[in-house]
Amino acid sequence: MSEAVREPWSPALLQVNDIEVIYDGAILAVAGVSLSVPKGAIVALLGANGAGKSTTLKAISGLVRAERAEVSRGVIEYQGHDLAGVDPSQRVRQGMVHVLEGRHVFGQLTVEDNLRSGGFVRRLSRKDMEQDLERIYTWFPRLKTKRHTRAGLTSGGEQQMVAIGRALMTRPTLVLLDEPSMGLAPMIVQEIFEIISQLNREQQVSFLIAEQNINVALNYASQGYVLDTGRVVLSGSAAELLARGDLHDIYLGRQ
Repeated sequence: MSEAVREPWSPALLQVNDIEVIYDGAILAVAGVSLSVPKGAIVALLGANGAGKSTTLKAISGLVRAERAEVSRGVIEYQGHDLAGVDPSQRVRQGMVHVLEGRHVFGQLTVEDNLRSGGFVRRLSRKDMEQDLERIYTWFPRLKTKRHTRAGLTSGGEQQMVAIGRALMTRPTLVLLDEPSMGLAPMIVQEIFEIISQLNREQQVSFLIAEQNINVALNYASQGYVLDTGRVVLSGSAAELLARGDLHDIYLGRQ
């Protein structure tokens, strides 16, 4: 379990206030979601498939626009600044990076070239690129042994590590991580979350993690929010949410 529990008065790195997301001008996907990610925190966004977790992350990163959707109400603030009108690529340069659901990698490129593509976003010098690659290999030693292997030929867990490592090459302050445990063996899931915990503890990288797996998410997060049909139905500290006997029933029973 992560020991990186933050003090409740930590200033908000990300503040989402009462956002509404509409697809194709008619379909309401998220309704009145509010949440906060303190600096240096790991926050879990829980909910069943279709609850609105991915849409909420895409609204925050700006990628929702690519799916003919818009944030029709509410405010998203990052580092105290309103993100309305800020392009997704600019959000990355400001330190926010989104790791999409599904382990998206460039399958024909090597593991190392996938990682380098993250560094290109920040226009790193050759020296900085090499230093950052070595940092990634320190955190993900599995990837160093596969650095010259095409990413599409690696395991599902290794591809998830590549996706996270590529995101870390942008030198983020906040990582939006969508369903990192999906389709992976429990041992690999634990390994990935231990790395997330280490990054949070040692590098002060903040995480907002969308997850269906209640126990693994809350064992590493300091606080959580539960979504159901596009709305926040529960929130609290990770300990408070884990102590609830009805948490599974609130959303898993509705799948």
